[in-house]
Amino acid sequence: MKNSPNLQKTEHEKTLGLFDLTILGIGAIIGTGILVLTGIVAAEDSGPGIVFSFLIAALASGLIGLCYAELTTSLPNSGSAFFYAWVAIGKFVAFLAGWTLIGVYVTTTATVANGWTGYVQSFLEVLGIKLPHQFLVNPAAGGYVNLPAVLMIILMTIVLTRGTSESKWVNNFLVGVKLFIILLFIVVSVWHVNPANWHPFLPYGYKGIFTGASAVFFSFLGFDALATSAEDAKDVGHTIPRAIVLCLTISTALYILVSLVMTGVLPYKKLNVSEAMSYVLLSQGHDVVAEIVSLGAVLGIMAVVFAFIYAGSNILKSMSRSRFLPKGLATVNSKTQSPNRAIWLVGLASAVFAGEFDLHYLALIANIGSLMVFMLISLIVIILRYRYPELKRPFVVPYGKILPVLSILICLVLLVSISVKAWLTYLIWIVLGLIVYFSYSLRHADEFNFTED
Repeated sequence: MKNSPNLQKTEHEKTLGLFDLTILGIGAIIGTGILVLTGIVAAEDSGPGIVFSFLIAALASGLIGLCYAELTTSLPNSGSAFFYAWVAIGKFVAFLAGWTLIGVYVTTTATVANGWTGYVQSFLEVLGIKLPHQFLVNPAAGGYVNLPAVLMIILMTIVLTRGTSESKWVNNFLVGVKLFIILLFIVVSVWHVNPANWHPFLPYGYKGIFTGASAVFFSFLGFDALATSAEDAKDVGHTIPRAIVLCLTISTALYILVSLVMTGVLPYKKLNVSEAMSYVLLSQGHDVVAEIVSLGAVLGIMAVVFAFIYAGSNILKSMSRSRFLPKGLATVNSKTQSPNRAIWLVGLASAVFAGEFDLHYLALIANIGSLMVFMLISLIVIILRYRYPELKRPFVVPYGKILPVLSILICLVLLVSISVKAWLTYLIWIVLGLIVYFSYSLRHADEFNFTED
């Protein structure tokens, strides 16, 4: 097949099965969204109607997930949207996609770690330990640096340098802890639900639902990280599509249950705190359970950071392997087979953002980048069907072009709802990327002249 894509197969052992991939996806999705953003978005944007915000975000994520599944199984490469865009459109769009993804994974990691600090603080305060305020918040909130977030990111970066074969066991354990505390919260708190707290159900109207959906869309970021694990996945044609569907289904069900319980126990206006689960439990006198949940959140949120640093380093590795970025970033450790230089670059950049910027603001920036990439992913599905109709597709998005087009439209609706300030920050990141592209990538990047074999 002329000019068909080279899948850039690697020789290292494939270590991730369906269970590992599903846990990786759940680990990335279930985290700050359910433990932190649920309360904040309910208070500021949606009220109890956050349930509908989650459903809209889940619908968008499901459609995008199907598009990812088709591309990942057809072109199993750790470069994700960067590689797909390179195959379908060309170098310039590929670079912008990869550059955007790097920004997304860095800001997402920073957002998650930022929210993690609230649970650390809550856990330590019950033990009678009070950390200095200046080392718990960013400069905009009157502090010096969010030190716990910085230290946690560095710890997970070190874990990742041990390689996927060893570090996946750490991730699986952390995800298990996280699922346990979420179920514990639901079982203990459901008895305190007062239906009167659900009235009015839509205090901010239908606009609030879509504004909330734009914010909580961040909660579903993570299924896309599975696309970057294609080179580590066993039987990629079957495991990744199933893992995407499984992790999205489980995550959506948990989000809806938690948001209903949370807004049912307390009036939505009282939920504007980063450690919402612990706050709800403490309000009902469940001090011991709140402490367990805080400890579980402290451990569980680490799995999200793990997943996104892993995904970001894979994008860097893929871009540098093709000389869009300095080739040294693609170097893998001979013992662990992990791209340690790329891992450290993503980890350190994430630590800086986590220490210095606001959680809600970081989440919106991550959402813009993600939605832009997801629109591109949906478009690439259509383009590749025309350019490479003979390409083997173990999984195909059903109903022709209808679902990819619907995915694009939903992303556009969500993008319109995001603040101008967040858009300006994203544009600054793109301008920095253009400087890198025209000063380095344009001269060094490989041309696309591969064959399937």
